Amino acid sequence: MTASPERERGVTYLLVMLAVVLMGISVTVAAKQWKAVVQRELEAELLARGIEIQAALALYSAQQKKGRVVPGEIYPLTLEELTKQPKPALRKAYKDPITGEDWEYVRDPTGRIQGVRSKSKAEPFKQRDFPPVVRHLEGLTSYYLWVFQYPNPSTPQLPSGQPTTPGQPTPQTPGIPGLQPPPGPGSHGPPFPLGTTGNPALPPPQIPSTPGGSAIP
Repeated sequence: MTASPERERGVTYLLVMLAVVLMGISVTVAAKQWKAVVQRELEAELLARGIEIQAALALYSAQQKKGRVVPGEIYPLTLEELTKQPKPALRKAYKDPITGEDWEYVRDPTGRIQGVRSKSKAEPFKQRDFPPVVRHLEGLTSYYLWVFQYPNPSTPQLPSGQPTTPGQPTPQTPGIPGLQPPPGPGSHGPPFPLGTTGNPALPPPQIPSTPGGSAIP
């Protein structure tokens, strides 16, 4: 028994529709995978550019303070200042890789650029195992929270004047630098009285006299 032409056309139609649906699903999955690949690449670029700008801000501040006693850090008004010759701190004034636009700037109280952040609120793929210089990004769930600034919580700064290596100070007598304090009770006894040697086997020192025979008062 042969199928009618109408039935054959119906089966063919269903097969074509099924193929279209499967192709649509495949395209959707491929598009999502491609989007994830692109986002991962932009995310890696964001991390690299952010770290580079963060390091450039530190170098710029050190260059500006060289030879001068200036409290606090010195920041640029624009990223372009970091690229100025003769000693550029940054190769190029990069844009935000995620949005392709300008960064959102983190400014100090004077309005200068202390750091940068992406304007994107998307969730990053990477949330663990960051490099030490940006370890403060651990666990953050938005690119907007990735702040690249100097100084940053990942590299705590020492207070001004604090030594980099701890040392044991030498006890000193107040007002006489380098002079050891006298021994206290329980060590070698109190210091000897003036005019004695501290040794009972030796006589006390003689007080010189004047030619007239009288002792010097």
